[in-house]
Amino acid sequence: MTKFKTFLQRKGIDMSWKAYFVDALGAMALGLFASLLIGTIFQTLGDKTGFEAFATIAKYAKAATGAAIAVAIAYKLRCEGLVLFSAIAVGIAGNELGGPMGAYAAVIVAIELGKMVYKETQVDILVTPAVVIISGVLVAYAVGAPIQRVMTALGTFIENATQMQPFLMGIVVSVVIGMVLTLPISSAAICLAIGLGGLAGGAATAGCCAQMIGFAVLSFRENRWGGLVAQGLGTSMLQMGNIVKNPRIWIPVLLVAAITGPISTCVFHLENIPIGSGMGTCGLVGPIGIYTAMPEGGANMWIGMALVCFILPAVLSWLFGLVFRKIGWIKDGDLKIDC
Repeated sequence: MTKFKTFLQRKGIDMSWKAYFVDALGAMALGLFASLLIGTIFQTLGDKTGFEAFATIAKYAKAATGAAIAVAIAYKLRCEGLVLFSAIAVGIAGNELGGPMGAYAAVIVAIELGKMVYKETQVDILVTPAVVIISGVLVAYAVGAPIQRVMTALGTFIENATQMQPFLMGIVVSVVIGMVLTLPISSAAICLAIGLGGLAGGAATAGCCAQMIGFAVLSFRENRWGGLVAQGLGTSMLQMGNIVKNPRIWIPVLLVAAITGPISTCVFHLENIPIGSGMGTCGLVGPIGIYTAMPEGGANMWIGMALVCFILPAVLSWLFGLVFRKIGWIKDGDLKIDC
């Protein structure tokens, strides 16, 4: 066992929860942003402007989804040379056979096996690509379709539950996905993996916006304009260290999410596409996703988007912040970040 652990260390293989479910999942989200997400944005632009070049860009960007996931994960898990290059084929196969999560599973298995054999033989240029591609494609064939079915069923269940109980599920989805956004896990990757769209996607967007805009405004006293931009358009994950130190700073934005979620589902009936539902105001992807999902939404959509994504999170978090500072649950410096 000791020899095997030494071998894994020498090969740069870290079989840990953090490596596979934090680092790799986060990298998968980045791969999705660099392909499917940007492709979806250009597709929307093409549909609205009639500019054919946008549609062409969207076509090729979306086609690169599996490859982008593979490269992102391989890079994050410190793959090099032939392992990284060979993983591209695995990502394509995994995405074709099991969607993003199929690619995720196939790529992780393939690159870890590839690391084990990399530079261990005299014919490495043949052995490494063969091990990576064969193992990855086999995993994609074996688990890709079942994973996709499970993810689709879960997403469908949540969407149906939100349709039947928009108030309750508006609260649950908004709060839970918002928390995932701030935790060191990729909410975007999870929402896309389960295909969380429709009303549930709108509630998820509300929760993410509550976290990002909420923390940006709540911590303005400590972080000023730099923090406002870093959290409001970047990520609320910057507050994770402060949450560990004082978990009560999380309560105001969770309350905001519990309010804006059902407003999204019951009042404005906001919808989103899966790639945008877990993004919030990061790069304004969440609002763009709402517009993509509801192109004929009209004034109701625009008013709802403004209130749910920006105005209510800002106003309510500011009010809750005053109360929590007054009772001493939040003290000066509790929300300070490096930005």
